[in-house]
Amino acid sequence: MYTSFCLAITSEKVIRSIIQSRPLPGFRSRPHTLLSSLSTHHQQSHSRRLSSHTVSVSQLRADHDFTHAVIGGGVVGLAIAQELARRSSRPGSTLLLEQHTAVGTETSSRNSEVIHAGIYYGATSLKTELCISGKQLLYSLCEKEGIPHRRTGKWIVAQTDAQREALQRVYDFCTQEIHVPMRWVGAEEAARREPAVRAEKGVLESPTTGIIDSHSLMMCLLGKFEDAGGTLALGSRVEAITPLGGDGSQGWKLTVRDTTGSGELSTITADTLINAAGLGAVAVHNMIVPPDRRRKMFYAKGNYFSYGGSSPKVSTLIYPAPEPGHAGLGTHLTLDIGGRIKFGPDVEWVDSPEDLSVNESRLSETIREVKKYLPALDETLLRPDYAGIRPKLGRQGAVVSGKGFIDFVIQREEGYHGWINLLGIESPGLTSSLAIAEKVRKLLYQ
Repeated sequence: MYTSFCLAITSEKVIRSIIQSRPLPGFRSRPHTLLSSLSTHHQQSHSRRLSSHTVSVSQLRADHDFTHAVIGGGVVGLAIAQELARRSSRPGSTLLLEQHTAVGTETSSRNSEVIHAGIYYGATSLKTELCISGKQLLYSLCEKEGIPHRRTGKWIVAQTDAQREALQRVYDFCTQEIHVPMRWVGAEEAARREPAVRAEKGVLESPTTGIIDSHSLMMCLLGKFEDAGGTLALGSRVEAITPLGGDGSQGWKLTVRDTTGSGELSTITADTLINAAGLGAVAVHNMIVPPDRRRKMFYAKGNYFSYGGSSPKVSTLIYPAPEPGHAGLGTHLTLDIGGRIKFGPDVEWVDSPEDLSVNESRLSETIREVKKYLPALDETLLRPDYAGIRPKLGRQGAVVSGKGFIDFVIQREEGYHGWINLLGIESPGLTSSLAIAEKVRKLLYQ
């Protein structure tokens, strides 16, 4: 079932618009139809394998307990939910809660859509481990299910001697420690392949980097979840969580508000709890832990600008050399599946994850950074495109050599039973999503 579903997404624009936070012309995002109540779900689960049921939280009843409650319907939450649903011996035992009326409308659909190679984060970090394994799993899924993607490769370019030294460190790290393919591109080859790109001091290529249609990926994961009998509750915001038995040893009680109009509060129970709420993950964490264990979330907004010109033409992703201590990887050139050029993201610290309008005052800085490696850019053809928010646990640290590097947090939360906590799942979260799902399953059951 899900194979044909995944293949169909490449042409079904209306279906894709369900989760498209950057809507296609002529369509508006809309919630899924409410297919059935959980009473029907409960009766059917005893007689046959289920397809997914999309329900409102007001339809959930306390006597319909679940094995898994996954909070957050972004790409990571979808990956986890389908992994647990497919591995479960009890059909319909996995619940996915999403506060919005569609899945994947936050960070998952407002990013560069890059399949990262895993070259920046340190040999022992979760980011490196999960990005490298996730990249392989993601390419395999794309090829098997027909998800639009392309192995574009990525150039990291140096303009100064200091940047060349930074590239050498990346090369040494990749080839000697984590064994990720990297190669130097000579001046003659660089001029032949990408004549518009300036790289005064050298080009380092990551041949396993690529791009993906993130919306199609999420629809495919949703299809797998549905095919495994998972239950999706859209418009369902978690407002309180109680660890039963004091520490979750007796399960978890969740109080959930219907955000689709009624505002009704409902209570559900589950054996295990997976916090994959992305931008809301720290808020979920803080609902449970005592005050001295609470955390703060920092919101790094990234503004993207699209380029409408036919020249200069570039077919490879272009990144500046990494800067230690910087909160991002620099304003880079990326491509979508259709070949459209976009630039971003920059780093703009904001106070709210709702601040999703493109800050047009950042355009001049974007032009200045891009022209360092693409001097023929026609700046009059740049237009504001979209913005996304990265959920960070601190204000610095995108690369391991930088001050204050902060890794993914994916762990059984100390002092509790059956709770897997995921915090700070920013880049390379999309690339790592399938590997994160496998890790969560192993934390629960191994």
